[in-house]
Amino acid sequence: MPKPVILSVDDEPHVASAIHRDLRSRYGEKYRIIKTGSGKEALAVLKQLKAKNTPVALLMADQRMPEMSGTEFLGETRQYFPEARKVLLTAYADTEAAIVSINSIELDYYLLKPWDPPEQNFYPVLDGLLDDWWTSATIPYDGIRVAGTLWSASCHDVKDFLSRNRIPYQWLDIETDAEAKKLVDEMDEGEKILPIVFFPDGSVLSNPEPRIIAERVGLQTEASAPFYDVIIIGGGPAGLAAGVYGASEGLKTLLIEKEATGGQAGTSSLIENYLGFPKGVSGSELAKRATDQAIRLGCEILTTAEAVNIRVEGAYKIIELKAGNEIACKALVIATGVALNKLDVPGAEKYSGAGIYYGAALTEAINYKGKDMIVVGGANSAGQGALFFARYAQKVSILVRGDALENKMSSYLIDQIKAQENIQVILNTEVREFVGKNRLEELSIENIQTGERSAIPASAVFIFIGAKARTEIVSGVVDCDSSGFILTDKDLMKHGDRPARWKHKRDPYFLETSEPGIFAAGDVRQSSVKRVASAVGQGAIAIALVHQYLKEV
Repeated sequence: MPKPVILSVDDEPHVASAIHRDLRSRYGEKYRIIKTGSGKEALAVLKQLKAKNTPVALLMADQRMPEMSGTEFLGETRQYFPEARKVLLTAYADTEAAIVSINSIELDYYLLKPWDPPEQNFYPVLDGLLDDWWTSATIPYDGIRVAGTLWSASCHDVKDFLSRNRIPYQWLDIETDAEAKKLVDEMDEGEKILPIVFFPDGSVLSNPEPRIIAERVGLQTEASAPFYDVIIIGGGPAGLAAGVYGASEGLKTLLIEKEATGGQAGTSSLIENYLGFPKGVSGSELAKRATDQAIRLGCEILTTAEAVNIRVEGAYKIIELKAGNEIACKALVIATGVALNKLDVPGAEKYSGAGIYYGAALTEAINYKGKDMIVVGGANSAGQGALFFARYAQKVSILVRGDALENKMSSYLIDQIKAQENIQVILNTEVREFVGKNRLEELSIENIQTGERSAIPASAVFIFIGAKARTEIVSGVVDCDSSGFILTDKDLMKHGDRPARWKHKRDPYFLETSEPGIFAAGDVRQSSVKRVASAVGQGAIAIALVHQYLKEV
């Protein structure tokens, strides 16, 4: 945390300098010493310190100042730093005012001028006050803070971006936190579009785009070169594995990720069946380790960079980014994974990101502590999410369209769900409407066997209803099936014939698409096994096959 502040205010320059000198001599190593010449100036400094979340331990003010007396100033400071210890500097004639202020402004001590020698009349008093401050003060969070409301989709987007990129932050809900509301209210009107992001250096961003946040926190958003041996699009398990193996085997490797490394797996609260983690591992932790490993080995990872188009020019693959620039490579690995399906019922769009969340949205769970949560879906991701939310919720209801969890969910998850007292499973059920006034309050659901409708209360709904392939950027470049999943290797060979656009004399390699040198790995492939281990294996194999391809060009 930053050094706590000791602030003094005195309108007489020589006295202000003497106070500053004595404070620095004794406390300069452990505290930041600030001097000001008026109460107005000092309050402006305190406002800035509050915005930076810098702790203030001690405030000293001279009683006889024009415009604002010492007691008036110290009284005003309580709105910013109520826990700071307050000392009034007085002449003998002001002792009565000082005594009165002990009650009126909660003054901690008053000192008579002059205080020489400080070792006898100054430091012992301040030592005691500072020791007392340390024992009772709440040390402020010194990282990124996000202020907003729980019922704002844009606030959720910023929190989700920070969380998925494993960037620590503190959430300030202005509807429940009076200090947070005051912090926002004191900003200029033009800067009040929620969420407000406060950075440790005191700078502030209003409703920032993810790319701006990424740049501020030090994530790489621009490629260092125009050309690479291999470019990987997508930073899920398959893409990260390709990044690790590509960089470690000497290829100039670039990974492009639109949102955050880890993909859908990165949002999982606990992956229990991944090899080598007997107690399971969270998706976030697995993603962090893989990301750090890839970067350490030399893979460049671009965050908030979105590939919008791919074209092939001879032996080279050209990737056009949303920002307008282009990057080229010899070989390309498509590991874009899947996008979660959206629920198309009344109210779904209205409350999206503000009570309705797609995927685990782990950042939001704590905000609904002690309330009723709903999970929609019956596969493993829904089961993992329900178990995680059960730690916080009063009750979690899993709404499943099928007639049994066993249809799509692993047995180990089913056993844990059955053992969890605050989880109930509702089968043969679909959501028909999301209902609420200013916020989500309940769901209208229907039993698809009987047609009976009912209402179920809910503060938050987390939806896991399948996914579709993210293959828009390769449309027209490689062959896909009717659902948009990429065809590779043997799936391209119809009756033993090679794809129509295939120009090589050999058959496509394993994981190779209908365009030579473009490979697909992970969930984006047709008939892929939806397992993290499978995706990691394919990412590694793709690089081995890239080496084979590069020998040909």
